[in-house]
Amino acid sequence: MTTRTFDLPDLGEGLTEAEVVRWLVAVGDTVTLDQPVVEVETAKSIVEVPSPFAGTVTVLHGREGEVLAVGKPLISVGGAEASPETAAVPVPEAPETASAPADDAGERYREEERAGSGNVLIGYGTPESTGTGRRRRPRQRPSEAARPPAPVASAVSESARPSTPVASVTPIQAAPARRVPLVTSPLVRQLAREAGLRVADVQGSGPGGLITRRDVRSAIEAAGANTAPAPSAPIAVPSQAAPVTAPVPVAPGSVDSRTGLTESRRVPMGTFRRAVAAALSRSRSEIPEATVWVDVDATELVRLRRSDPDGPGLLAYVARFVLAGLRAYPELNGRVDTEREELVQYDGVNLGLAVQTDRGLVAPAVMGAHGLTTTELDAEIRELTRLAREGRATPAQLTGGTFTLNNYGALRVDGSAAIINHPQVAILGLGRIIDRPWVVDGELTVRSVTQLSFAFDHRVCDGGAAAGFMRVVADAMEDPARAIARL
Repeated sequence: MTTRTFDLPDLGEGLTEAEVVRWLVAVGDTVTLDQPVVEVETAKSIVEVPSPFAGTVTVLHGREGEVLAVGKPLISVGGAEASPETAAVPVPEAPETASAPADDAGERYREEERAGSGNVLIGYGTPESTGTGRRRRPRQRPSEAARPPAPVASAVSESARPSTPVASVTPIQAAPARRVPLVTSPLVRQLAREAGLRVADVQGSGPGGLITRRDVRSAIEAAGANTAPAPSAPIAVPSQAAPVTAPVPVAPGSVDSRTGLTESRRVPMGTFRRAVAAALSRSRSEIPEATVWVDVDATELVRLRRSDPDGPGLLAYVARFVLAGLRAYPELNGRVDTEREELVQYDGVNLGLAVQTDRGLVAPAVMGAHGLTTTELDAEIRELTRLAREGRATPAQLTGGTFTLNNYGALRVDGSAAIINHPQVAILGLGRIIDRPWVVDGELTVRSVTQLSFAFDHRVCDGGAAAGFMRVVADAMEDPARAIARL
């Protein structure tokens, strides 16, 4: 029985390891091509890894909670078969190639990566250019003489034609037949399926006609199909009741030398938490930040929202006002290039949104937020929040933000001295909106009041610019109709 081992793929985005969150199969289970077999957690998100082989699971290389390095064995499958799409590729000009093993999926998988199909995990993008990068060394393949002849594909069973010579199938090969697509990567087939395309209709540009992700994208554009893939099945994110990282038992009597108290347990930091710790530590150590805050009478904004229950949410309006503030003070939408000692500003805004999930706090971004209407912002914010909580936000969304909006009011708190999301230079926090006594025209009344807190990198501007930005947002929240009319 042939056993094939699938290594943890190159995750891209500079990631070199992943933590096994949950095995979706067990030893002895039968798996099919493209079937998700494991959930892994990187510093970016939780993703499902599909199997490039079909067969019976023989070994799971790694326990749940264990961190595996890229290129290390992930799963072994016995009796591994290639996709039916790659089982036979008629080549009339060279019939002798029919003796090549039709199920060499692993090698074709690597060939596809070399051809530019890119990284092999869901959600990880690849540059369109075929620039330099890490490449796996092909495994040593047996010589042609040592390979057993591959069975010739036929609709007739062997028992029905025991004495039929191989040469007799030549007329069948010469007859018109549907082209069998040469494609091995599960993600290439998934991309085609989600766009409503048949891989058999896609022209491959890789070695031997291999179909790559670039080929599928070109076919989508040529057909005028929707390039946005349909949402796949939600990834199950472990709940707080069943944490991914289990506490490590503490030896009885272990005493902390500093406090003199007995340690009750130790919980290892997972991949995600280690990445968060490193990013926050870097922010605190590199950015000389300052914080300003202001109380805002959001009564009119609340009334505007209630007047149209089906309209944009409060956060979408605030996001719209933030974009107006960044147009007035573009230095807050940039970064500091320490190597060249330059202040960089962006032509456009990728608006990051702090989202609390079961895995921790993430800040995915609405890409190109500056070009969206308030209604479009609302739709994008809702979708992005859903993806983040399901662990399905892409690395581009998780790392591409240029400014962050943090709605900690959703956690029922009033204020926060937030930490800037490095390498960004500012973050705006929105507290809960509650009824408070407020003076209007010399009279005491009850108003809907919230607090804005703003942390900024003092290297890019001084307090005047920070205060000016805050007033743009606060004034718009206090008189939203007038602000929207001017936008």
